[in-house]
Amino acid sequence: MGWTSCGSEAGGHSPGPTVLSAVLTREGPPAAGGAAWVSAATTDWADRFDGLWRYRMLPAGCLVAAFGVGAVSVARPRLALIVCLGVAVIACVCARPALGGYLVIGLTPLTAGIDRGHAVPVLRPSEAIALAVGVALAARALVRWRTGSAPRLRFSRIELAIVLMALSNSVLPMLWMTARQQPLTQDDVLYALVMWKLAGIYLIVRASITTYAQAMRCYWLSLAAASVVATLAILQSLGLFGVPHLLASYYAPFGYTGALQHARGSSTLALPAATADFLIYNLGIVAGLWIVSQRHRAVLGAAGVVFILGALSAGEFSSAIGLVIGICTIAIVTSYPRLLSIFVPIAGIAIVVLRPVIAARLAGFDSVSGLPVSWTGRLENLREHFWPPLFSNWNYLLGVRPSARVPVSYQATGYVWIESGYTWLLWGGGIPLLATFGYFVYAALRSSWYEARYRREAPSVAALAVFVAVTVMSVLMIFDPHLTYRGAAEEMFALLALAGLRQRIRPNTGADHGVDVEKIPTEARS
Repeated sequence: MGWTSCGSEAGGHSPGPTVLSAVLTREGPPAAGGAAWVSAATTDWADRFDGLWRYRMLPAGCLVAAFGVGAVSVARPRLALIVCLGVAVIACVCARPALGGYLVIGLTPLTAGIDRGHAVPVLRPSEAIALAVGVALAARALVRWRTGSAPRLRFSRIELAIVLMALSNSVLPMLWMTARQQPLTQDDVLYALVMWKLAGIYLIVRASITTYAQAMRCYWLSLAAASVVATLAILQSLGLFGVPHLLASYYAPFGYTGALQHARGSSTLALPAATADFLIYNLGIVAGLWIVSQRHRAVLGAAGVVFILGALSAGEFSSAIGLVIGICTIAIVTSYPRLLSIFVPIAGIAIVVLRPVIAARLAGFDSVSGLPVSWTGRLENLREHFWPPLFSNWNYLLGVRPSARVPVSYQATGYVWIESGYTWLLWGGGIPLLATFGYFVYAALRSSWYEARYRREAPSVAALAVFVAVTVMSVLMIFDPHLTYRGAAEEMFALLALAGLRQRIRPNTGADHGVDVEKIPTEARS
């Protein structure tokens, strides 16, 4: 009767505490309304467990996490600091997405030259920053993703070219190696990720920078970082103020400090040619800001002079060629031929200031062959290590392998790299990678030409810099794989994302542009 009375009292409804007490006293379930009784008991226990978790288990979990962090801090204090910084970056970027773009653009040039594992396990510091920012933006996108809505993938020409290049430099050569029964090495995997990393930089800037005002801040952050890079490069090449010793402590490639003792400005990128590329690209930003706005022209003029001196301090003939091409490109796109005459006195200043660097480079022509050793050594390395396997067994069709270097015993760094950009394209992905690179150049030049030449908005600044960067990079690929040079490559892909900003948003006010369009003089391009 107890069961019947309990069921009749419940009447098929939730019995609440009465049923719970019956369970605890083993009176058994009611005969009627059993499903409702089970549901009510389950709900009651779930509510109680939720409260228990919230008020007891969550603090206990935080306490355990605190003990874990403390233990890691004692055993690996640097790792604990890195983790804390990473969490802080993720939290800040989740709250303010634009901060992610600022961090990537502002800090990458200053940290790209630090070797992997030197400051952060496995990664370079610049890669760790990009990873943290990417995780934050991805998490934020997932949280804001509306239930039931699927994202529509719409690739622009630039984005399609980037994806195709990444596939041609990773999946394709790896499949070809597997078909040839060639073992994959760690080097192959790391080199296969390079183009995907650059695609990630593009995506980070594209997702985080959404207004013209934010784009203008990115330009100034890039110029500030470039000013530091250029100043250090000039002082390093001249051996002043202990800068070479300072850079040797943190920016020696593979720990080889001898690479920083050749009167060349490698600065914080640890590579002279990459430093020059980065500064030439920022020279395009200077020109774009000069045309778009009348403000801060004294600062822009001084920055342009420093960037030219910094590019020449790299002590690379190819960099000097790239600088001339960059200046001529700016003059053509902006219809500002007087720019070429301005370059003449700056070149004279550079000859005077950088006389030791220029003299050291010209001394290379005193060799027996009449050519610098670096030039003859470059050709010998290609003939001995790269061209024979590339042009045998039809390897030029789909590439040899993603890794762009071979281990040798007679080099201080332990490796010989491919010192020919177009040879690297065939080596790392064969004809498909060469073709997709050509499509990338075409798409970038076509999309940036109109924006840079006929518009005077914030994206036109990036468009001019993109046109300069892609033109210079395409020519200098004859000498080295400038497409993937650290620091400079990240800058170019970030500028590509900023140049397409106008197609993604419709600004409402002049304030959102970050510039006063109405006050731009009509003679700015004459």
